[in-house]
Amino acid sequence: MRSTLICVLLCVNVLCFAQSFPVKNIFPEGTVFYQNIPYANDTLQKHLLDIYLPPNAKKNLPLIVWIHGGAWMLNDKYADMSYMKNTVKSFIDSGYALASINYRYSTDSVFPAQIKDCNKAIEFLYQHASKYNIDKNKIAVIGFSAGGHLASLLALSNNNNVKQFYTTPVHFKIKLALDFYGPSDFIMLANNPDTAVNNLRNPVSLLLGAMPVDRPDIAKLASPVTYIDKNDPPFLIVQGEKDESVPNTQSKILHAWLTLNNVKNDLIIVPGAPHYGPMFDADYIRQKIFEYLNSYLR
Repeated sequence: MRSTLICVLLCVNVLCFAQSFPVKNIFPEGTVFYQNIPYANDTLQKHLLDIYLPPNAKKNLPLIVWIHGGAWMLNDKYADMSYMKNTVKSFIDSGYALASINYRYSTDSVFPAQIKDCNKAIEFLYQHASKYNIDKNKIAVIGFSAGGHLASLLALSNNNNVKQFYTTPVHFKIKLALDFYGPSDFIMLANNPDTAVNNLRNPVSLLLGAMPVDRPDIAKLASPVTYIDKNDPPFLIVQGEKDESVPNTQSKILHAWLTLNNVKNDLIIVPGAPHYGPMFDADYIRQKIFEYLNSYLR
């Protein structure tokens, strides 16, 4: 990992701040939008989510929960959609519901605030599933960079009852995780000789509230690989060969641990791809996404 990690995992769609609904034109005509739904019984901007439903939506739609990237301290629930627009459109065209969530920044609240928010948001969707024509028993998560970390952590800790990750009990089960270039092991990052993690201004240190070398206990608590066991949901992991922010060994070690625990998973290393961008919206990646979705959510 190079010093560019300081500006992350993070370079996601700057248009997200330009207007109140910057991604509307990505969705198919007739898409049903529910915007800025509060999910935590408060008025925090970071406790809002959006729901997108196919035109003429029927009941019991399988749900994909979108978790944005941005170094745990940038962007919002519209991020990453602009360069993944064909994938987003395909979700709706194929009859899936999509929910995109905000969560608190690490610069406002350190970990585990972010995973608490994600759990709270999905529990809200679970409890209000019938109102939005969602099948509460068919939930997948997809995340990018920092959002990939949170999606992985959600899916892997879901059956571990980690009390620090919840504000109230949760009842949902994650059926599938789609992880795009998310960090999986902060201890391994701290040991990497080509790393910028071990300084207090790094996004990982800001997330944890300390450098991983000083607080390996928190680093372990926040690492998705900590929670891998044979009962975890299937994973599709995607990362760029030339990722300049997160070493692709992070995806490789996640893949290896899942495989050793007999958890169904596939790893795609995208040739020549950097940390984010339109190379991840390729047809062959989308085909693999839908292989997993149709196998585990239909």
